[in-house]
Amino acid sequence: MIQPNNYQAVANLSPCALPRRSASAHHPDIFTDIYRDDTYLAIWQRSLSDELKGAVTDFMDINKARQGILAVTPHNTIETLCKTFGPNDSVVRLGEDIALLVDMFCCLFDLKRAGLRLTKLDMAMCPRFHVDRVPCRLVTTYQGVATEWLPHEVVDRSKLGAGHQGKPDEQSGLVNGTHHIQRLSLGDVALLKGENWSGNEGAGVVHRSPPVPTGEKRLLLTLDFIDD
Repeated sequence: MIQPNNYQAVANLSPCALPRRSASAHHPDIFTDIYRDDTYLAIWQRSLSDELKGAVTDFMDINKARQGILAVTPHNTIETLCKTFGPNDSVVRLGEDIALLVDMFCCLFDLKRAGLRLTKLDMAMCPRFHVDRVPCRLVTTYQGVATEWLPHEVVDRSKLGAGHQGKPDEQSGLVNGTHHIQRLSLGDVALLKGENWSGNEGAGVVHRSPPVPTGEKRLLLTLDFIDD
């Protein structure tokens, strides 16, 4: 952790020389840390209410669509989700929570709208560790296993992409030991700084979708910037 009295000295370093940190807290104010040059990941650690968990379970049972890719504003999120998945109670209740996240995301980054993807999964969507070529992405898991990520300092980025030479992540040399693999918890809301964030090239969060156990399903939400 960088102490306040040392922050100015750190701020004067080049982006490549900066130490990198993840930040987490039990309140959404932690999201503002994503604007720190040294922060690549900001996690709001939260628990889902029983009511919301019930709505998610009903949503997974009732709705057959595997994915919705939508452009939404903080004001039309619930309406857009109802048009896509059907105007039932589970969509409305889930939509209320998603609308809150859309509002936070758009307010934080001064966006008029966001790209929303809500996906039901029974397998890993992106099973290999990778970085996103976006400015910043919000991710949260409403059901099932949550996103895995690697601390910046333990990654050999030369092993990303074709650098793995066909070997599994755990054997490619990308990371020295599976004990370094971190995982978000169910309900956590994370901002992942990507490669296209100004000054962050070569420092995007390295992450992947975890394997989904047989017979289980996962509900994943992501929010992205939309160019107007």
